[in-house]
Amino acid sequence: MMSPKRIISALRFPLLGVFFVFFLANEVYSQSVAYKSLLSVLYDEEFPVLKPGELKSLDNFQILDTREKEEYEVSHIEGAQWAGFDSFPEFDVQKLDKNKPVLVYCTVGARSQEIGQKLQNEGFQVFNLYGGIIHWVNENHPVFNENSMTNQVHTYSQSWGIWLKKGEKVY
Repeated sequence: MMSPKRIISALRFPLLGVFFVFFLANEVYSQSVAYKSLLSVLYDEEFPVLKPGELKSLDNFQILDTREKEEYEVSHIEGAQWAGFDSFPEFDVQKLDKNKPVLVYCTVGARSQEIGQKLQNEGFQVFNLYGGIIHWVNENHPVFNENSMTNQVHTYSQSWGIWLKKGEKVY
């Protein structure tokens, strides 16, 4: 974080002041403008998303982690069932309740949206977790491994890992 002396100095010059406001906004909020722009390109505008802050309780959802098994084993949202992405055709959708909404997620939301669309076609009410597990953790929500809460997050790759601002990156 910038020192108060640097803040005052930056505010003396309008262009630096604009930069400071942009910098501060990115520091205060876990989601940068660049990350929002990336997600806007990845997401289908017609597919419903829920932001972490909009979820008062996960109890109302069937939660599916659509990442690969090794990603899920590093950490996942509490109560999530592993459904996979490449292995999703083997996932038994019959064990899901069509009367209860499904929340899908992956690293950033692209794979989960694809799985979510398949579930919609099967008659499920589906929501994609906006920003995926990266945004979930950046918003200070917990993740778990097999035994307990953890700080580790599998970010799929180093290039996707740049968006994780909190937690320990695992590739």
